[in-house]
This record gives sequence, structure tokens and C-alpha cells, in this order.
Amino acid sequence: QVHLVESGGGLVQAGGSLRLSCAASAPIFSVNFMGWYRQPPGKQRELVAGFTSGNSTHYADSVKGRFTISRDNAKNTVYLQMNSLKPEDTAVYYCYAVYIGYYYWGQGTQVTVSS
Repeated sequence: QVHLVESGGGLVQAGGSLRLSCAASAPIFSVNFMGWYRQPPGKQRELVAGFTSGNSTHYADSVKGRFTISRDNAKNTVYLQMNSLKPEDTAVYYCYAVYIGYYYWGQGTQVTVSS
């Protein structure tokens, strides 16, 4: 069983920044697929940013140029730096990681962007 714990969410004004962290209970150096989803109020969960094979990164079009995903394998932690936040970024943000074909999820952290 792998546990993922997110932190760093909160309330911020439009144009502000937040950095989310996702700490894993197991090593992530060999994890190819790991990243962030979000679920806005009343909407489906959507991919925000993630690592894919070869340590490539993928971003949703809506966050390209504003959000940056990074990882620190020594700390078993993945980050999401969010800049130029917009009210439409308001959502619960979930970390995910795929270990040996199984998806693991964090409990989520709320991000609220006020206009």
C-alpha cells in the first residue's frame, strides 16, 4: 500500500501563486506516471499535469505556461507550482502515482482562487 499526502492548498487571490506538494510513502525514483488531477465544483476530475515515461511532462492546455510540475526523488515528493492563478483554477487537487500498474491517490487539497 502506498500513501500519498498532499499539502499546500489554500485561498489565494487571482494572479497569486501556490505550490502544492505530494509526499509518497514509497520511493518514486522508478515511478514513471505521477502527477496531479483536479476536480472543480460540480465537474469531473481532470488531468492537470503529470510525468510520463522518460520523465516527460504533460500539461492540460488550460494551465500551460502557468503551472510547473517537478519532482524530488530524494524526498519522494512531487510538486506543482501554480502561478497566475485564476478563479477557474478553483478545485480540489489530487496527487496520483502509478506503482506496478496500480493507481494510488491522495486525499486531495482544496485550492480556492478569489476574483
